[in-house]
Amino acid sequence: MPLTKLQFRPGVNRETTSYTNEGGWFDVDKVRFRFGMPEKIGGWEKFTPASYLGTARAMHPWVGLDNSRLIGIGTSLKYYINQDSGSFSDITPIRLSNELNNSISIGVVGVSASASVGEITKNDNVATNTGVSGSGAVGSVIVIGSTNTVTNEIIGLSAPALTASVGEVTVAGNLDESVSVTGVSGTMSVGSVGTSSQNVTVFDDLSFSATNGSSTITVTVNTEHGATTGSFVTFSGVNSLGGNITADVINQEYEIASVPSSFTFTFVARQANTSIQSITVNGQLVPTPVVANSSDVGDGGLTSVAKYQLNAGLDSVVYGTGWGAGTWGRGTWGSASSTSIETDTLRIWTHDNFGEDLLINVRNGGIYYWDKTSGFTSRAVSLDSLTGSTSAPTVAKQIMVSDRDRHIIAFGCDPESNPGVQDPLVIRFSSQESLTDWATTAANTAGELRLGSGSEIVTAIETRQQILVYTDESLYAMQFLGPPFTFGVNLVSENITTMGPLSAVAVEDNVFWMGLKEFYVYGGTVQRLPCTVRDFVFDDFNLEQREKVVAATNTSFSEIWWFYPSGSSTTNDKYVVYNYEQKVWYYGTLARSFWMDRGIFENPIAAGPNNYLYTQESGFDDDGSALTAYIESSQMDIGDGEQFSFIRRMIPDLTFRGSTAGSPSANITVKTRNFPGGNYLQSTSSAVTKSASVPVEQFTDQVHLRLRGRSFAMRVESTASGVGWRLGSPRLDVRPDGRK
Repeated sequence: MPLTKLQFRPGVNRETTSYTNEGGWFDVDKVRFRFGMPEKIGGWEKFTPASYLGTARAMHPWVGLDNSRLIGIGTSLKYYINQDSGSFSDITPIRLSNELNNSISIGVVGVSASASVGEITKNDNVATNTGVSGSGAVGSVIVIGSTNTVTNEIIGLSAPALTASVGEVTVAGNLDESVSVTGVSGTMSVGSVGTSSQNVTVFDDLSFSATNGSSTITVTVNTEHGATTGSFVTFSGVNSLGGNITADVINQEYEIASVPSSFTFTFVARQANTSIQSITVNGQLVPTPVVANSSDVGDGGLTSVAKYQLNAGLDSVVYGTGWGAGTWGRGTWGSASSTSIETDTLRIWTHDNFGEDLLINVRNGGIYYWDKTSGFTSRAVSLDSLTGSTSAPTVAKQIMVSDRDRHIIAFGCDPESNPGVQDPLVIRFSSQESLTDWATTAANTAGELRLGSGSEIVTAIETRQQILVYTDESLYAMQFLGPPFTFGVNLVSENITTMGPLSAVAVEDNVFWMGLKEFYVYGGTVQRLPCTVRDFVFDDFNLEQREKVVAATNTSFSEIWWFYPSGSSTTNDKYVVYNYEQKVWYYGTLARSFWMDRGIFENPIAAGPNNYLYTQESGFDDDGSALTAYIESSQMDIGDGEQFSFIRRMIPDLTFRGSTAGSPSANITVKTRNFPGGNYLQSTSSAVTKSASVPVEQFTDQVHLRLRGRSFAMRVESTASGVGWRLGSPRLDVRPDGRK
């Protein structure tokens, strides 16, 4: 009997049974389709040997004016800049400093050995001196003014509260705060006035305590710190506690270990002069603890400063239960839902360039600016703190710099008329080409819009022609109109869904996204994408963690990837791919929290396990380890299965081009069964091995089989390192073997 050529339809179909899908593919992992044929996907290797802290859910590449290649990476704990595949520079903004004020201007009058001081009261932006006899009384300190708001008071200084020497004046006592004045030049006589005003640094009462035999240090502050466990704080100006806990041990950046109260927190002392980056290994901190001894009895001194970074964000969404939780109709009537009462927000960042500088927004939080010329040791600062800033938003869900018209756009932010109070449907934009001009006037292009459908903005995606804005139930198109209106919005579609803030991606003028139980595409109109693996994906989906879904492009292969959490997984552990050129679907297993397409880098870069960045489509291995890939066909039969088939041999059709293994091979398995729902009763696996590359690629010429059944299926699989393969059209020697 002549050989039977096996030609399969491209793509995977799980919407029908394996038997109904005869002539197609039914199961797959780490295999794509190119030119209609299945092939193993590319492997990956570490982008840089350094790892970072937290789960990365945002990456943004750009090129600096010095031609350096940079990536901004937002994680659940920090925000980093990576330059030219080097280490990670931490630019996480400072949320709060226990240094309450560092710009009080004072004049020093009549410095002498010691003196009684009456009462100094310091309120808001005004500080006054009372209870001192005469403007030039011996030892008096006159506080002239303050540029920052200070709310605490300094009262009741008692003799001898002031001691003075050349070059230093210190106000101390049993106070909520201490004031240190340095830089007094020259020797001043009784009643004289200093030649210039001096800077005063006002410190919150910040003390440290240690326990003999323990590395845990407790910090106590006079005002509420607002810090959370897992967040980071940097200390400076702290004196030694007297023993092992030296100043160099304390004056470092630390992760907060616990928060016993709103006025206390703890950290674990570690070896001096060790940066957080130097002790980050595989995404975890591995410090060398320092244990206190009986001599550690000090409190750190009066000049201690604590600078708190933005609190750590959630790595998983927290939900509640009960009536009204979740979307309408989920579950049985009257049953409590286990999803969708959100009690906090997953830490997600958005970012965009303003020139070579960077704008950063933490979802439902502040907007920050990083100036590249300030260097990689500088931190991002609040946008509204910039010189000349007027009416800048202080909270937003997302930010963007529009490419065509150069406006900074804040989505789901606080309106101009109600600063600090977030409206999840408000859109604001700065004046054209301006970081700081947000006040709406007739002389600029700043402005504000509010969407009318939905309860909150979920995400916004920029295309070549417009910006698509998704609410929780509608889709809007936002377009630049020019003065006087600047931007306008049009309702495009209602009753649509999107899985989360990261679930949509643009490819040229089309936008693809994952909704609840559906895939969509917008190219002028909203259309549902026919999907041959829809039920397979959504029936194995952890909807509680749907905000973690990330959409990505792999334009070298015309692919849209969605990484998602399956089953009970709390992390993205699977993917589904739509090939928009071939219009086919396939899927697999791969842990990626974010993916960035090629551009300024030759290959895509993704955030993977152990908090490393990986260069994708590089080789065929999993960072030096073997990468298993397989594809399995649906069932096939002869004469609709009314006859048994006997399979004698197979002539494979594989290519191993690009493989780095010396003798790359893949296993081809043929298996048979008698009924569509029955078990496979017989199977034979044979290795197909490449034996030569020149003059033409050569491999195993034929495989002898002895299998019998009503239907059969074929599987191709590789498990060794350095193996890449593409399947062509294998042929089988199949003949009828009687009727039964």
